[in-house]
Amino acid sequence: MAALCRGRHRWKRTHCLRVFTRNLTAKYDYDLVVIGGGSGGLACSKEAAQLGQKVAVLDYVEPSAKGTKWGLGGTCVNVGCIPKKLMHQAALLGTAVKDAKKYGWQISGTVCHDWPTMAEAIQNHVRSLNWGHRVQLQDKKVKYLNIKGSLLDEHTVKGLTKAGKETVLTAKNIVIATGGRPKYPTNIPGAMEHGVTSDDIFWLKKSPGKTLVVGASYVALECAGFLTGIGLDTTVMVRSIALRGFDQYFLSCLKANILFWFMEQMAGLVTDYMEAYGTKFAWKCVPKRVDKLSSGALQVTWTNTQTGAEQKDTYDSLLWAVGRAPETKALGLDKLGIQLNKETGKLIVGADESTSVPNIYAFGDISEGRPELTPTAIKAGKLLARRLAGQSTELMDYDNVATTVFTPLEYGCVGLSEEEAEKRHGKDGIEIYHAFYKPLEFTVAERDASQCYIKVVCERGGDQKILGLHFTGPNAGEVTQGFAMGFQCGATYSHLLQTVGIHPTCAEEVVKVSITKRSGLDATVTGC
Repeated sequence: MAALCRGRHRWKRTHCLRVFTRNLTAKYDYDLVVIGGGSGGLACSKEAAQLGQKVAVLDYVEPSAKGTKWGLGGTCVNVGCIPKKLMHQAALLGTAVKDAKKYGWQISGTVCHDWPTMAEAIQNHVRSLNWGHRVQLQDKKVKYLNIKGSLLDEHTVKGLTKAGKETVLTAKNIVIATGGRPKYPTNIPGAMEHGVTSDDIFWLKKSPGKTLVVGASYVALECAGFLTGIGLDTTVMVRSIALRGFDQYFLSCLKANILFWFMEQMAGLVTDYMEAYGTKFAWKCVPKRVDKLSSGALQVTWTNTQTGAEQKDTYDSLLWAVGRAPETKALGLDKLGIQLNKETGKLIVGADESTSVPNIYAFGDISEGRPELTPTAIKAGKLLARRLAGQSTELMDYDNVATTVFTPLEYGCVGLSEEEAEKRHGKDGIEIYHAFYKPLEFTVAERDASQCYIKVVCERGGDQKILGLHFTGPNAGEVTQGFAMGFQCGATYSHLLQTVGIHPTCAEEVVKVSITKRSGLDATVTGC
């Protein structure tokens, strides 16, 4: 009898252990569980489901420090690409109204912008996209759970509802695609209490009014651009340089028979245009504190790092655009020993998006060294789903990914910057073809086109393979997208010259570039 009891006790202990650890020989609840319902996570989950996998996607949005919250779809849909581009369009329409008078349109009275009307229309569109994503998941038989996910082990995810109810799911593979959120500075009194971020700006019910944007990333410049464009007094505070990571090359050229040095590298061209457009810049300045006055205005105190002088001004709104942090803290990564970059907090992943723990993968903004771009995450997510389903071995190619900064004068680029090309190939190993051009649309409107510029970075020898393309001008995203495909095909400068342009367009100026920077000749395009 004692032996039988011991045997039963041993069986019970072993059985419980097996259930607790979800023994690998057991059947999982799902083939794939995706934590994160942004563009990448949704693309991965839907692709996997189409390939016959049983899939669940967990998504939960923590409200911003200001209480802003939104629906399914992640940053891009709710507080990023989509509302940003629509507000950019609102600003472009304001410029078009001014141009229209030169084109003969009789516009009487004062033209002004109404923020609530714009905001409501954009927010309604975003909500329609939230609903559309939910419908797509249902149609593709992906289980959607509005719960916060964290890891228990390499096959187990714990979900927590807003009310605190726990759900445990098991899966053969787990994918983390939680993206990132805007950061607040931690050493500036009043920063979080009185400031907002890009998580809030698109959901404001009333106009932000006179605004100080702190930061010089593409998020900062894009927001400052559309705020200026709709008629708001806007200042950008820059600690060092604008658009860090984009082309920053100082160049010299002969223009109007005068040799001079440009600080009009691609990033500089964007900010130069913005200044002419009406955006103010406080260069080499860092905020010190933020105080709310009895009037309700925000008094910002800052220091000029060059002179050491302290200055103050008042604003209606303060927008922090000082970077983003990966959403990793609540995932339980430390318990599993998943390797992170200690400086950035991002997950270290392999070429196949695998983490340091088997069966757990990550991609998108949360992964170290990956472009923080929506289309990149979507593509990477689909390819990962195909590999996990055993349908493909194709890896994501992160080279030559095109992108565009939607500032008042748009900046599109693909491939290497001039600085990076010089580092890799040497100054004598590259050739830079460039041109200053004037969009036809700017002529009648008498708009300044001095920042409309094209730079094509090529290898100097052989077939002159194109290494990078940079374009500032109207519709830069549309122009750059087309040429980006050429990079996948190994485009050369000869291919560019053999291409017949579409006339009259800005894009045709790219296939006509013939002046090298090395020559020192005037790169201004003349004639039509």
